[in-house]
Amino acid sequence: MTQTTFSCYLVTKQGDGRTSAEVSRRSIEDLPPGEVLIRVSYSSLNYKDALSATGNAGVTRKFPHVPGIDAAGIVAASQSSKFREGDSVLVTGFDLGQNTWGGFGEYVRVREGWVVPLPQGLSLRESMIFGTAGFTAALGVEALAAHGIGPDVGSVAVTGATGGVGSVAVAILARLGYRVIAASGKESARAFLEKLGATEIVSRADVTDTSGKPLLAAKWAGAVDTVGGNVLSTVIRSTQRAGCVTACGLVGGSDLPITVFPFILRGVQLVGIDSAEYPIGRRAAVWSKLAGPWRPADLEGLVTEWVDLAGLAPQIERILAGGICGRVLVAHHG
Repeated sequence: MTQTTFSCYLVTKQGDGRTSAEVSRRSIEDLPPGEVLIRVSYSSLNYKDALSATGNAGVTRKFPHVPGIDAAGIVAASQSSKFREGDSVLVTGFDLGQNTWGGFGEYVRVREGWVVPLPQGLSLRESMIFGTAGFTAALGVEALAAHGIGPDVGSVAVTGATGGVGSVAVAILARLGYRVIAASGKESARAFLEKLGATEIVSRADVTDTSGKPLLAAKWAGAVDTVGGNVLSTVIRSTQRAGCVTACGLVGGSDLPITVFPFILRGVQLVGIDSAEYPIGRRAAVWSKLAGPWRPADLEGLVTEWVDLAGLAPQIERILAGGICGRVLVAHHG
């Protein structure tokens, strides 16, 4: 490759703790060490990216920094025997976009153990419609199936259904024939959720019980929870006997106010989902499902916004305020 500089969304932190961000041009040499240099075609905006972009120390500690926990593009240079220049690849999770410069730049350089070949049946753009959100949703659906929750067992609830993980989970479950109960605080998103395949749409109040009752009326066989806190507690207490709930988020809180009764009286199973450190050797199989039998009928319908680097700032504000439905795609130019 001959290019020596690249554009990126660079976040800096001042001595007083305040952060600022701008589209900046940096040297390729500023990228961290790694065996694979990727020219990024697409990324996507996730809640974690917004936290990183606003200086959240729980996500990013090193500044200046380029957020973006997702990246898909073409290998520009490789010191790895597994990847060659010109290969189409993607990276999600691990430390990308946290303390390693990420997909909000035209180039990333990463360890070979983070890189997944682009699965057959997906374009680079389509892989980033899924991104970390879709990969996380897929792991949740896998966990439900592994614990015996198939489409014939009963309905499945999805909380935070208009968010990145939630919206993809709704679409995948609908594609597989599940009856999906989508829980959302956005009444205006009803048409969006119905288009994704939700069978029933309930309000946030329907999954927020503060009575303190150890068990609630059983409503669903399983659930994909993206919210945490009292919502997760309510979902668990409302799950049928031998049901399964997967948990992957904490926007609603990190505490879990619950007793052991759902677990010992109904046999409910709670499965934690960690997509960031999911083993690299098992990732390709998950991506193959997303590219094939689990691919939503209207994958493009998940995209509600697409922006370039210059358009990121207002979208970051919107996602922090809970104002985004579906997926925001980040496209690089130049």
